[in-house]
Amino acid sequence: MPRNENPKMYIATTDEIIRGLVTDIYFVRTKEILERYGLSNVRVRMEIHTYSLPKGYEWAVFTGLEEALKLLEGKEVTVYAMPEGTLFKPLEPVMVVEAKYGDIATLETALLGILRHYTSISTRAARIKKLARDRKVLFFGLRSLHPALAPMADRAAYIGGVDGVSGYLSEKYLGLKPMGTMPHALIILFGDPTRAWKAFDEVIEPSVPRIALADTFYDEVREALMAAQALGDKLHGVRFDTPGSRRGNMKQIVLEAKWLLKLHGYEHVKVYVSGGIGEKEVVELRDVADGFGVGTSIAFPPSIDLSMDIVEKEENGKWIPISKRGKLAGMKQVYRCRPGLNDYMVPWNEEPPECPDGSTPIPLLIKYMEDGKLIRDLPPIHKVRSYVLDQLKEVEDPLPT
Repeated sequence: MPRNENPKMYIATTDEIIRGLVTDIYFVRTKEILERYGLSNVRVRMEIHTYSLPKGYEWAVFTGLEEALKLLEGKEVTVYAMPEGTLFKPLEPVMVVEAKYGDIATLETALLGILRHYTSISTRAARIKKLARDRKVLFFGLRSLHPALAPMADRAAYIGGVDGVSGYLSEKYLGLKPMGTMPHALIILFGDPTRAWKAFDEVIEPSVPRIALADTFYDEVREALMAAQALGDKLHGVRFDTPGSRRGNMKQIVLEAKWLLKLHGYEHVKVYVSGGIGEKEVVELRDVADGFGVGTSIAFPPSIDLSMDIVEKEENGKWIPISKRGKLAGMKQVYRCRPGLNDYMVPWNEEPPECPDGSTPIPLLIKYMEDGKLIRDLPPIHKVRSYVLDQLKEVEDPLPT
């Protein structure tokens, strides 16, 4: 084989995505066949939903709507969707796309890719935030992903409920101040934890919390006290990022460190734990740790398998319910009674059900786009996150997986 002497990044451009070039070949072939037989202009309603969730999941968080609308903008497409950040259950449609099939055939791959990836990350982030209760959760997962996805992953995790993200570009793309302090490399290059901590304090702006990485050369408890003695009242906290081979009983280590810090007058120092943190570790440590740095568990979560199916097609000016076997034909509406996820799915034109408490049910599928034009404002990222956190208050803790 010939040598490739010019290495490059294998990244699709925004233009290629929007033009429908990031697609599976069978959609290209389907479009060609339909055009030949005069069927590409048949109008359809396509529903995006999931028929099952990963084991132990009772709900998921619908995200990626903003990017999905960007993909469809300017095309002859009408979109109904749940607001971004809505918790949903299996069978419930999260989006309905109405268009000529030929106009959206090659966009299905990208559309599902956006929504599935976003929703999967946000759902895992929401589960971990719910399990962490009042403890801080920071997303440190960018090294688990292709760098082209960094802003997207930070956005999905933040919407899902994490308290901060580490990506440098997140301030440019998302308006979020990145969070994080120091790697082991800094301490190793100084050759002395105390010198490294003091150098960080001298160089980095005062607005950045002084959180010392405390597990490089000595055990966590000893380095935690060393950091407190080096920085005193300036020290906000310590972070334990110990490899699994040396970790031991992390809960006992955190308790021991806090005990020693208290004995020496440093009770104000927080203890954060990172490295291999998932749902079970959060539950185990949430009573002793002050916060968590979570990476791979959020960056590579179980997939929320959204699919996109025709549920209606237009014939002689009328919408006809139709679908493949195993799917529910016809456009639908989902109504919610609050508090909780008390949802009712009904045919689109059917009257809404009555809420048990007499309140008015909330329709979740809202028209966002008409003929390719956005018809409502999209909320900023902080409001979407607050919407997620409000819903999390109304559900039980998930079973850790």
